[in-house]
Amino acid sequence: MPVDQDSRAAIFWRFLKFGLLAWGGPAAQIEMIRHECVEQEKWISAETFKKQLAVYQILPGPEAHELCVYLGRVRGGKLGGFLAGLGFMLPGFILMLGLSVLYVKASLAGHLDQVFYGLTAAVGALVARAVVRLSKNFLTDIPLVIIAALAFGLTLGISASFVLVLLGAGIAYELWTNRHGWTRRTNSFGFSPLVLVLAATGAITLSLTAEIFFEGLKAGLLTFGGAFTVIPYLQESAVNNHHWLTDSQFVDGLAMSGVLPAPLIIFSTFVGYIAGGMTGALVMTLGIFLPAFIFPIFFHRQLVAVAENARLHPFLLGVAAGVIGLIAAVTVSILQTSVVDVWTGLIALGAFLALQKWHSKLTVVYVMAAAGLIGVPLQGNRRLSSDRDP
Repeated sequence: MPVDQDSRAAIFWRFLKFGLLAWGGPAAQIEMIRHECVEQEKWISAETFKKQLAVYQILPGPEAHELCVYLGRVRGGKLGGFLAGLGFMLPGFILMLGLSVLYVKASLAGHLDQVFYGLTAAVGALVARAVVRLSKNFLTDIPLVIIAALAFGLTLGISASFVLVLLGAGIAYELWTNRHGWTRRTNSFGFSPLVLVLAATGAITLSLTAEIFFEGLKAGLLTFGGAFTVIPYLQESAVNNHHWLTDSQFVDGLAMSGVLPAPLIIFSTFVGYIAGGMTGALVMTLGIFLPAFIFPIFFHRQLVAVAENARLHPFLLGVAAGVIGLIAAVTVSILQTSVVDVWTGLIALGAFLALQKWHSKLTVVYVMAAAGLIGVPLQGNRRLSSDRDP
């Protein structure tokens, strides 16, 4: 419905406030948005909110951010949607960019290595907790469990392509679910123009800035199932393929994003900065968030139709199972990098148990901060012991 400029300004400030308070991961962020926009302001009904959330949970991008864009569009049209999304992501982006600059210019990791010692150990626990939660929601039968296990094995064992693993997972569950009739519909499933375009970009020689942008855009388009999905994609792209970062730097970026009021996907700003400086940070963030703006603003009805299309549900469930396998594989990789001794192993285990037991809005922040602080004396003692050894 039409709204005046003041109401659009109000939309921006409301969602900027959400961004400043976006602690605790997607579940806490979504609950904060639901409480204010649905229960208090009654912008949409509770049933409509559930329906829209279901749409964004199975489609690419961070669902909390996409909900903000959708709600902003409901209240202020397309411009309102853009302002809502911008307000929500801006605090996390500024903080992540500032930490990225300090990380490089002031050797933050070197000066705070005792804090990073425990902090990075907790990152594996944070991602492992996501695997457990996603598994409970999506691995609802034996074939899906098998698909997730295969995705895990292929990724960890032979470093199979992220895109091929997800595409294969979706097709495998589609064929299993409709195994009695799929032979009569061999033409019903094929590569979309989007997949072909994304594949083609890998064969084109681009400038570094354009390459960083397109990697971000592909991450934004292909990371189904929420913000955690972007972790294995960017690890494969930025660490394994392009070698823009080391495994240790990648985990450091995740650790810093874990204590910020922002969707976890904001660590992509750090990846872009390490890869290409300030310009790299901007274009990576632009690329990865662009679909999360464009889809809810311009293609919301089509997305709802996709999410409600029963014919596509087996494929999407298969992709979700593949995503869980990928995240499990990257969890192992993160733990191999961050768990360097018994103490970091105990910190990771303790962080995982705490995240499983307590689910308040600030649990993630408390756990990450505690892991960092606990690691300070432990790393100090470790250094003294190392210095004393002949």
